Amino acid sequence: MLEILYQDEYLVAINKPSGLLVHRSMLDKHATEFAMQMLRDQIGQHVYPVHRLDRPTSGILLFALSAEIATLLSVEFAEQRVDKTYLAVVRGYAPVQGILDYPLKEELDKIADKKASKDKEAQQAVTEYLRLATVELDFPVGRYDSARFSLMQLSPKTGRKHQLRRHMAHLRHPIIGDTSHGDGKQNRFVKQQFEFNGLALCCVGLSLLHPISQQSLSIRASLGNSMQHLLEQWGWQPYL
Repeated sequence: MLEILYQDEYLVAINKPSGLLVHRSMLDKHATEFAMQMLRDQIGQHVYPVHRLDRPTSGILLFALSAEIATLLSVEFAEQRVDKTYLAVVRGYAPVQGILDYPLKEELDKIADKKASKDKEAQQAVTEYLRLATVELDFPVGRYDSARFSLMQLSPKTGRKHQLRRHMAHLRHPIIGDTSHGDGKQNRFVKQQFEFNGLALCCVGLSLLHPISQQSLSIRASLGNSMQHLLEQWGWQPYL
């Protein structure tokens, strides 16, 4: 059963587990479970996705319950009127706070995007970040004498593919568990020493105007068990 965070007659929000695809995709032809179909079966009606979360990313995923509401919500996302808040664990001591305005070229998947244009210019991508906590562990990893990590609050102001992962990698503080843009040695260290297997990125907050009532709607999600356990081991319980 998926955890339902909010539901009314117009929309529904779930807490998507890490590793679950939003819908059927050529990225994994052998996958048998998808958030869209699972939620449809769970609530007994069709659902319409209005935004996306990468497969390894956990947290709030919003669906409309009609095509008309999906259109209204899609406009709200496209016009950047939805505030999204993520928690992420990154390598090293990241900057205390800032706004990264760094354009990103579209990342194309060899299978799913094989027909897409490869000549698109880089698109504006903006991420606001805030360091919440740090930890230093007395373990040598790679060329470092100790292992340092930061807990980050990330707020993407645009919605580019893999934006948070690519932006944190650009800052040289990649997200732990990122196999595409991250640090393999640090990923293996955290997996072996702290039994964390996944991507340390979770959408914990979503704020928007309800498409019908026009009232402010704020949805919160808890971390998945694996990421929560990692934060607990490093004494970061106040941020759970």
